[in-house]
Order: sequence, then C-alpha cells, then structure tokens
Amino acid sequence: MTNTQKPARGGATAGTAYDGFSAEERDAMKDHARELKTAARRSPSTAKADGEKDVLAKIAEMTDTDRALAGRLHEIIRSAAPDLTPKLWYGMPAYARDGKVVCFFQSAAKFKSRYATLGFSDQAHLDDGAMWPTTYALTELTPAVEARIGELLGTAVA
Repeated sequence: MTNTQKPARGGATAGTAYDGFSAEERDAMKDHARELKTAARRSPSTAKADGEKDVLAKIAEMTDTDRALAGRLHEIIRSAAPDLTPKLWYGMPAYARDGKVVCFFQSAAKFKSRYATLGFSDQAHLDDGAMWPTTYALTELTPAVEARIGELLGTAVA
C-alpha cells in the first residue's frame, strides 16, 4: 500500500526547505504590529517625545558597533532634519514626516548582515534621473560620511 496523501495547500513536503520569510523577517513584522498598536494608543501631543524615547531605548539595546553608529546617526538626523519625528519602524529607528517614514537605520545584527544600513523611503526627495540609490551601507561614520548624510537629508526633506 502506498501513501498517496498530498501535502496541505501551501505546505512543504518532508525534506524541503521553506523559502518564505526568515525568522528575522517574521520578528520585524511582529515588531511593526506592536509599534502600530502602541502608536494608536498614544496621545498625539506626546507622540514625538514618546517616539524619541522608543528610538533611544532601541539604540541602547543594540550591539556595540550598531549602537555607536545608530546613536551618532540619530544625532546627525536630529540636527540636519529637526522636523522629522523619530519612531520605530519594523523594530528599527526611523524618522518620519507627517507619519510617513523618510529615512531609517537598520542594524547589522538585526538581519545578520555584515554592515548596517541607512535607507530612504519613497517619501525622501532623492530622485535623480531614472535611477538613484536609496540605501547606503554604513561601517563607520567619518567626517566625510557624516557630511554626505547631512547633504542627503537636506535633499530628502526639501
């Protein structure tokens, strides 16, 4: 007698790997769901201060290298684009205008990457022809890198 039972719809057969979301991606989605619930409960009058506290707490939890990068990047963004509101986005520090994320930091440890990244969403006005970069690898913040980030932020929020 042979087993003719088929796997459930969408299921993987024994011995095959699931090519869906990684554990890190699932964790980030859970973080985002918690962030949305928390934001919905907050008073609009305290949202900016609460977002700042959340971002600083998240930075404090990071590994040494990521914490140093994220902390300095937070200072640069707050200085170069003070109108952006700090908030958490998928468990990482982000900076928004009118509730929409303009830029974000992603630690190397979050997705087990070899470098952290600074990313810009489509809300950033970085358009330059038919193609332009929106995510930048960060390994250290030299004065030249900090100046470039300041220029990008100036363009992004213009």
